[in-house]
Amino acid sequence: MNDATLTVRVSRGGLHLSGEAYERHFSRISGIVLMRREADLLILPVLLAQAGGYLLKRKNLAGDRVAHAPDFFRANGMADDEERELQVVWDSSQAGFIGRGVFAN
Repeated sequence: MNDATLTVRVSRGGLHLSGEAYERHFSRISGIVLMRREADLLILPVLLAQAGGYLLKRKNLAGDRVAHAPDFFRANGMADDEERELQVVWDSSQAGFIGRGVFAN
């Protein structure tokens, strides 16, 4: 993975990635770990689903993926019916994508 900006969507408790974004940044990745660091969202790629986290499930023929994580988003103040598009940026020091200020009030 290289330095990149990515748009992801949170909808109905899931984190959604386009097929193109998945192939470019998460190819061969089976899951992600979601973490909150202060007001930021951290998305860490996980090579093996057995390592934990949320499974990136294929949702259509275009290769779009979704990680169902309603528990994570609810625990961090996002309602199930809330829909948001988020810009996340690769941060090599964190080995993941960071959504700055996602949880800011």
